[in-house]
Amino acid sequence: MIIVSSSFIKYFTSKNTAGIAIFPFIILKSKYGKHIKELIFHEKVHLRQQLEMFVLLFYIWYGIEFVVKWRIYRSWDLTYRNISFEREAYANENNFKYLEKRKFWNFIYYL
Repeated sequence: MIIVSSSFIKYFTSKNTAGIAIFPFIILKSKYGKHIKELIFHEKVHLRQQLEMFVLLFYIWYGIEFVVKWRIYRSWDLTYRNISFEREAYANENNFKYLEKRKFWNFIYYL
């Protein structure tokens, strides 16, 4: 895992996004606020998900799930928040021991 701070991600994400995981990097906005520990852990969950899915499959699944959920919610924020990968990461971003006990492909339980 390599953590990088850069303002360039604002061109690729919504204004509310503070960070993004693109294996093996965690890229954070230059100003990420006081919840940095939770943000980094949230992105670590995504890195684990990406590894489990050999990275490319993760992005394909993420994209397909986004399209399907977009048809349901018709809202960028609601769609994003209801993607299984995001639901798992948000649900566990304050549980810093989560990755130690996390089961393989656990995001399936958040579909």
